[in-house]
Amino acid sequence: MVSSSPTKSILQKKHRRYYWFAGILVFLVALRLALPYILLYYANKSLAHVKGYYGHIDDIDLSLYRGAYQINQLFLNKLDSIKNTQTDFVKVNHIDLSIEWRPLFQGKLVGELTFESPQLIFTNNKTELDEVQKDSNNFRKILKDFMPLKVNRFEILNGTIRYVDNFSTPKVDIALQDTYVLAQNLTNAAKVKEALPAIAYAKAKAYEGTLTLNLKLNPLAEQPTFDLNAEVKNTNLVLLNDFMKAYGKFDVNKGTFGLYIEYASENGKGTGHVKPIIKDLDVLGPEDRKDNLFQKIWEAIVGGASTVLTNPKQDQVASKVPLTGAYQNPRIYTIEAIWQVLRNAFIKALVPSIDNQINLRSAVSKNKEGDRNLFQRIVDKDKQPSDKPKK
Repeated sequence: MVSSSPTKSILQKKHRRYYWFAGILVFLVALRLALPYILLYYANKSLAHVKGYYGHIDDIDLSLYRGAYQINQLFLNKLDSIKNTQTDFVKVNHIDLSIEWRPLFQGKLVGELTFESPQLIFTNNKTELDEVQKDSNNFRKILKDFMPLKVNRFEILNGTIRYVDNFSTPKVDIALQDTYVLAQNLTNAAKVKEALPAIAYAKAKAYEGTLTLNLKLNPLAEQPTFDLNAEVKNTNLVLLNDFMKAYGKFDVNKGTFGLYIEYASENGKGTGHVKPIIKDLDVLGPEDRKDNLFQKIWEAIVGGASTVLTNPKQDQVASKVPLTGAYQNPRIYTIEAIWQVLRNAFIKALVPSIDNQINLRSAVSKNKEGDRNLFQRIVDKDKQPSDKPKK
């Protein structure tokens, strides 16, 4: 009996180890099962206390094996404290927040975000004017709370950007559909030795037309430093008649719209231009017979002006508006915009494309050069930019 006592003691110790191991295992499994509900509780509690907004998340899933979690069915509404009502602001079907593994092998711990079927809705309410920038900043702060890591890669799949004005006549509800956005190397985790190490690309459908954007930037710069090209092509203006009736007090029977933007900024100061082009415009036609007299007179004035300013060979109304100065408050040359309209109509039609005339070096040289007046821009052909794209 004496010899069996040590054996029994050893067995008891082994059993205790098994119990501890089993207890820890059960605790970890229970924690894993409970963690999504804990995160969901605190996430919804945080959204409910964002000043001026109310949000909710339906579900949160964890993917520990790849260092990620998913937010399902999120919405964030703006609160009108006067009327005690809510206005749609953000809706997202699915958000994936995860560690980006490739930079991790280079010693960088950064994250990536993927949004599936998000909707971003800007409204023009009587009690909420000029709120677009404030809304965007607040949403970025909320995302920062959900993603503890610096975001290096950002992707949007099948997104929608809407603008709604319920107080206009008629009501306005326009949108960019099927939006895709990809931004990479936002923290320069790849250690690219270039002035603009990060890139972004976006495309969307715009009323039978397309929007395309290409951007190179330095997100680590203290002041905005980037090179941007963007274009909207072949947008059917007839489908935007509610917008034009509400804000321009006229509608069109025919016409397509294009917009071409080039802008570069170096340390917050930049240069560039915006080139809007309208082709095959028909403002007044048989479809407008039901309009009242004053509406017909106004549309006749708009239609007559467009006819006079249309280039007969290209059948287009166009202008090229230079932009210079500080990024937050660029200077727009109104007189030159008018000159470009006249030049397009009577001298030489503007080319409906990106001119590839602006880059980061342009912004640097423009800031050193200073502004030239309109007379110099028209007369000095050596300095006057060509409308033809560079090869």
